[in-house]
Amino acid sequence: KTSSLKVLAGALTELSSKGLMNEKSVEISIINPKSISMKQLYGSYDEVTNEWTDGVLPIKFRGFAKDETGDRKWIIFDGPVDAVWIENMNTVLDDNKKLCLSSGEII
Repeated sequence: KTSSLKVLAGALTELSSKGLMNEKSVEISIINPKSISMKQLYGSYDEVTNEWTDGVLPIKFRGFAKDETGDRKWIIFDGPVDAVWIENMNTVLDDNKKLCLSSGEII
């Protein structure tokens, strides 16, 4: 799966660089959600300090959202499928492809 996505991204980027088919370049960020905890993936709220700490996903998502190049941005979850993080992903992503964090921030 990962190799197929990398080939597709490369092909789209190549088409973009040649100005063909009105395609955009692709920027890929690969995350293995099983290699980190849910708090590290999504972020967490510290009840003692009342501070929110961003996880890997919000940092990547925010970076892609701020990028105004018009290129395609893909965040790929590469690893074994787990019902827990899939359900969490369904909870934090809305229908408009916005990331809704527990901190109240919407990216």
